[in-house]
Amino acid sequence: MSDSNFAQTLRRSADRRSFFRTVLAMAVAVVFGASSVAWAQGTDGGTLVWLGHQEVAGLGPNDIGPDVQAAVIFNILNPLVHVNHLTETEGVLARSWDVTDDGLTYTFELEEGVVFHDGSEFTADDVKYTYEFYAQPGNTIASRFNGMREVEVVDAHTVRVHMDSVNAAFLRVAGEVPIVPSDYHAEVGDDGFRTAPIGTGAFRLEEWRPAEFTQLVAFPEHFRGAPLVERLRLEVVPEASVRYIALLTGDAHATVWPISVEDSLELDADPDFRMVATNWNSPRFIPLNNEVPQLSDRRVRQAMLHAIDRQRIIDDLEAGFGVVATSHLAPHNSFYNPDVPLYPYDPERARELLEEAGWTVGSDGIRVKDGQRLTFTTTTISGDQQRRPMAELAQIFLREVGVDMQLAEAPVASILQGLREGTLEASLFNWTHGSTTDPSPTSTLYSTGGDNFTRYNNPEMDGLIDEGLGLVAEEARRPIYDRTQELFAEDVPALYLHFNQGVLVFSNAMQGLPDEILSSTPLFYRAHEYSLD
Repeated sequence: MSDSNFAQTLRRSADRRSFFRTVLAMAVAVVFGASSVAWAQGTDGGTLVWLGHQEVAGLGPNDIGPDVQAAVIFNILNPLVHVNHLTETEGVLARSWDVTDDGLTYTFELEEGVVFHDGSEFTADDVKYTYEFYAQPGNTIASRFNGMREVEVVDAHTVRVHMDSVNAAFLRVAGEVPIVPSDYHAEVGDDGFRTAPIGTGAFRLEEWRPAEFTQLVAFPEHFRGAPLVERLRLEVVPEASVRYIALLTGDAHATVWPISVEDSLELDADPDFRMVATNWNSPRFIPLNNEVPQLSDRRVRQAMLHAIDRQRIIDDLEAGFGVVATSHLAPHNSFYNPDVPLYPYDPERARELLEEAGWTVGSDGIRVKDGQRLTFTTTTISGDQQRRPMAELAQIFLREVGVDMQLAEAPVASILQGLREGTLEASLFNWTHGSTTDPSPTSTLYSTGGDNFTRYNNPEMDGLIDEGLGLVAEEARRPIYDRTQELFAEDVPALYLHFNQGVLVFSNAMQGLPDEILSSTPLFYRAHEYSLD
C-alpha cells in the first residue's frame, strides 16, 4: 500500500475529526436544545440519556443481537437469568434454578408478585409460551433453544424444561431470552409486539422513533423496586465525534457504543468522567457471503486476509487498542487456541493464492476469471465514523493485489437482513462468535444459525458445534473448540480483522455503577439501579 493512499485515508478521518471538534459543540446546543425533550434532563428523578450508533429497528426478543437494541429491550423486558458485568449468571425473573446431573432437565423457580406493564400477572405460562414460540424455525434466536423438547408448567411459579439432548449453553443462552406476556403476544403477533412491547422491565415504552430515539418511562410497579430516574432515553447518533461532544457538554450520560479511543482517553483525564475498558468478545470483521461465486473459493478469502495489514489498522485507527484476530474466539477466552493457521500481512502470498485459484490480473489491475471480475461490495453502517475508515483501508490493501472491494452504506437493520437473506455480499461490524459466557459459535457458524451472516456451510463445523453443546465438562469440550477455531481459520468464511478493547465513557452524573467491571454491555441492562447527581 502506498504511503500517499494511506495518508489520504488518515487525512479524511482527521478532517472529519477537526470539523466536528470546531463546529459540533454549537450544533448540539442548537439542534437538540431547540427541543424541550431531546437530550434534556427531566424532573422528578430526571432523564437518563444514553447514546447509540445505530437505529433501534425492533424491540422484541428477535432483536436482542445488536448491543444498542439490547440496551433498550432489556430495560423493557426481562429474562429468567442474565450474565452480569462480572460474567456471573444471576437470576432476574428466576429466583433459583436447578439442572439435573444428566443435563436434560432445567427447573426454574420464578419470582412471585411480578406484573407486566399492562397489569397482568407474570406466570410460568408466559415462560412456556416464550420458549416454545421463539424456538420455532424462522426466529433469529431459535438456535438458542437447541436440544429443547418441551416446557412443562409445574405450577404458576415453577417451570421445567425437558431436553432431548444436552445443550451446555442452554442456561446462559436460552435463559437470557426476554419473556413476553403470552396473551398479548398471541393477540398482536411478533411483528406487532416488536413495535409495541409489553414486559416486566423497570421501564415501559413511551415513544419510539427507530432512527432517532427511543424513550422509556419508569414503571413504578417493577418487582425489583421503582427506578431511580423518571425516564431513560436512547438517542441514535451515528457519528462518534457527536457522541463525544454530547458527553462533554453534559447532554448525555453514557454511550452504549464507544467513541474514538483518543476522545475516550481525553475524557478519562477529566474528573467528571469514568472510563471503563474491557476486552471484547466480538471481533471487527468483514463477513463475506460464501455463496457469491467470486467469494466461494476459500483460497480467495485466504488471499484477502493475507493482503490486509491488520496490525496497521489497529495501530493507526484504534490507537493500538486491540489484537489481531486469529480465529472466532478472542485471546482472553479460556477456550482460545493459538495453534491455528495464521495469515500475516503478505501481499506476495496473497497474489500466489489468487493465481492458484485461477484469478489473473486484467488490463485495469483487477483480477479476472472466466470473464468475471474479482469484485464485491462491502456495505458499512450508515454514519459509522469508526469502522468506515477500516473498510477504506482494507479497500486499498485489497486493490493492491487485484481485488476490487466497492463500498456502500445502509442502516444496520437492512444490513443484517440482507446478510441473513443472502442478498448482500459483505459488510463490516462487530459480532460475537463465541464468548467467555460460552465458546459455541452456534448462531454464527452453524449452517442454519440465525446469525450466519457468511452463509457458511461446512458439515464438519455443524457436527463439532452439536458435539460441543452435548458436553458439559470444560476439558471434554476443549478439543471440540480447538478444532472449530482451526476449521474457521482454514476456511476463512469472513475477513476477521481484530479484537478491539472496548472503551466506554460514563459521566459521573450517572450514579450507581459497580466498582469492578469485567464486561461492560450488561451495565446497560440495569438502568433501574442508576440515579442522576
